[in-house]
Amino acid sequence: MRLSRRSFLAALGAAATPAALGGCAGFSTGSGPASTEGSLTFTTWGTDAELAALRSAISAFEAANDGASVELNAVPYEQMFTNIDAQLQAGNPPDVFRVPYYTFGSYAGRDQLLDLTPHLSDGFADRFTPQAWAAVQNGGSPYGVPHHTDTSVILYDVQALADAGIDSVPQTLEEAWTWEEFADVARRLQESLPSDQSPFAYNWQGNGVTRWLSWLFEADGRFLEEDLVTPAIDSDAGAAAVEFTTSFFRDNLVPRNNSISSSTYAADSWFAGTVPMVFAGAFLIPDAEATYEREWAATFPPRNERSAGDFGGNALVATAQTEQPELVARFLEFVTEAEQMREFCAGSSLLPTRADLVEEGIEFEVRPELSQVFLQQSSAVLPQDSGQVASPDMSSIITVLQDGLEASFLGDADVETTLATLSDGIEAATQ
Repeated sequence: MRLSRRSFLAALGAAATPAALGGCAGFSTGSGPASTEGSLTFTTWGTDAELAALRSAISAFEAANDGASVELNAVPYEQMFTNIDAQLQAGNPPDVFRVPYYTFGSYAGRDQLLDLTPHLSDGFADRFTPQAWAAVQNGGSPYGVPHHTDTSVILYDVQALADAGIDSVPQTLEEAWTWEEFADVARRLQESLPSDQSPFAYNWQGNGVTRWLSWLFEADGRFLEEDLVTPAIDSDAGAAAVEFTTSFFRDNLVPRNNSISSSTYAADSWFAGTVPMVFAGAFLIPDAEATYEREWAATFPPRNERSAGDFGGNALVATAQTEQPELVARFLEFVTEAEQMREFCAGSSLLPTRADLVEEGIEFEVRPELSQVFLQQSSAVLPQDSGQVASPDMSSIITVLQDGLEASFLGDADVETTLATLSDGIEAATQ
């Protein structure tokens, strides 16, 4: 199965509070040795590279666990959660499935996932970065494992920036442009580009609206308080993020069709040559290398009070109805071992969630020199950021963000009205 660029863009997008991490540092398996025999079902979507890596991991798991088997069911992303929801309702879900972090909370919050606390081995949580482990928590317990992540950086057309007199770009996270510097770069590009082109496009279409939160986090803000219930977006940081991102449309720095509700994804504009810069995830690297005809490179998103980023990617979860929780836990531990995660991430141009792999670094099979750009940027995601996105109410909050921000971007809602609308909507969503 070949997943289209549009479908994969739609599929990606980006937990509990940091205080929850300490209570889950180690686990013990159930009494007695766990059986390695049994058959599991695993439903996912994926690119060709992802599916190949998953099949390789399954073969290795089966070889290491005599008597165990895993049936992989690969489906198009567009059908994935309609199928999962129907199977959960009918009482015949798969044992394991893949889920974006921004959707994880809705399943965990409805008691549809297996609490892995009694089934994971001692010290299992220590494998992962704090932000990754925070993204699979619900009520202080893990209901999944962080399989991989992704985050957005700026892909740019080298010659277009040179033509605008921009002859250097940030080479480290610490050197990232400030908001003001980024706006200046965008204006210089605007002056040098043809009238039918815009300086950049941002990847917040559809459920990707969660990526707007990066601007809020860069302003050192929150959209939920630590209780993950009380709205926190009506703040100075919220005002700064709304004002700055609305200026993209007011000042014609992005195409008009770069709105949240647009059917044109940001990367589509970049591939079409109508913008020289695009905010994009690492998963686009193979497609860009194969199809983008001009020289391109990557640099870091801008910072304000701090650097931040979207915590994209997916977790692997077990359904509460599984009849083999110990075998499921054994499988989840296996696919997050260092060798398996390294192979998956390197081949798929995705980022690891294991702390040791982040520290050691990995090399993408395509454009390996860009690996460190994405790894450095992923380090800017804090547990308090990924923890908010794993809220059980995130699906409803996404709708609030879509409607409220679109009214600011394309309508006439001022900052005060937008913040009030967002705050009231978040409060209603979390009740």
